[in-house]
Amino acid sequence: MILNEEQLELKAMMRNFADKEIRPVAAECDKTGEFPMELYKKVCDMGINCLDMPAEYGGPGLSRVTSCVVREEMSRGDAGFALTIGANSLGMKPLLLAGTQEQCQHFADIVNGGGFSAFCLTEPDAGSDAAATRTTARRVGDEYILNGRKCFITNGALANIYTVIATVDKEQGAKGLTMFLVDRDTPGISIGKHEEKMGIRLSSTTDVIFDEVRIPVKNRVGEEGQGFYLAMQTLDQGRASTAASAVGIAQAAFEYAIEYSQIRKTFGKPICKNQAIQFLLSDMAMKIESARQMGFLAAEQVDNHTPWITKFGAMAKCYATDVLQSVVSDALQIYGGYGYMKDYPMEKLMRDAKIYQIFEGTNQIQRIVIGGQLLKEYKVKN
Repeated sequence: MILNEEQLELKAMMRNFADKEIRPVAAECDKTGEFPMELYKKVCDMGINCLDMPAEYGGPGLSRVTSCVVREEMSRGDAGFALTIGANSLGMKPLLLAGTQEQCQHFADIVNGGGFSAFCLTEPDAGSDAAATRTTARRVGDEYILNGRKCFITNGALANIYTVIATVDKEQGAKGLTMFLVDRDTPGISIGKHEEKMGIRLSSTTDVIFDEVRIPVKNRVGEEGQGFYLAMQTLDQGRASTAASAVGIAQAAFEYAIEYSQIRKTFGKPICKNQAIQFLLSDMAMKIESARQMGFLAAEQVDNHTPWITKFGAMAKCYATDVLQSVVSDALQIYGGYGYMKDYPMEKLMRDAKIYQIFEGTNQIQRIVIGGQLLKEYKVKN
């Protein structure tokens, strides 16, 4: 698709912000594992700290395609920083699907006020198998009491508000899962292990522990038993954004590689004059553009509320993140031995890239999802 004038202007603005604001602090924060709060305040001032928040709740009111444009450029600046911003949107998606106006406004007031959110789904024994969730929600009168541990939660330690999946009946499996909106300052919530990650080190990834956490019934999102559906719909809608992030990181790797190929000389000439290098660059450019367009296609399905959201979302996420891994590897190859050194940008990009094939649903799971959708679409009629 061709971006319109407004989208192109926003893309240029975000590219400038990534170059002048994000990249200068990203390398140091990657070393320390600390999140740059001053930079986050600037993003809040720009009104883009929750890209998918509708205008009626004080958000930017962007289409999903336009939010992908922003996410790509932000990820081009730094993957971990963009992931932190993206987690705010992930936390709000279930509310937009089934939440009350009061829940949406409460969430918006916190995030628009400079706060963070987190989507609490994954557990030690419930990653790809979300139905194996062990966190419980026991109803007592007009309250639910939550008990359990979530792991690998993006924004876990930063979040001021959580959307949490818990089971009201373990015997029912996925049909017992229910979603809740939980304020961080509710008694009984604590932060467990802070993960020491290989990449995306700017983002906070922790365990979140719920110990006899009492929340009012009004904090339930949707109905009992609707949680699995809401979680899957949330992930389906978020995969276009994950694809956009992968494209942004791949674009950064490509730009570094093509610049280096014109500076680095061997045998008396820049290595970009070698056909082997040109072939690598050409393949990288084709893969990136095709991944970008597939991401836009998935985003359009969300904007247009089509029945193809699940299929194209899985395709975009799977393809773009596989492309990312390939592009970063080839870009590092162009740098040769220097690409392996921490003094150069490729080492960090390689570390950042790998997780994209794992989180938001592994690429193996995406292929299962795609396969299931294809068999429904092309079912043989007896």
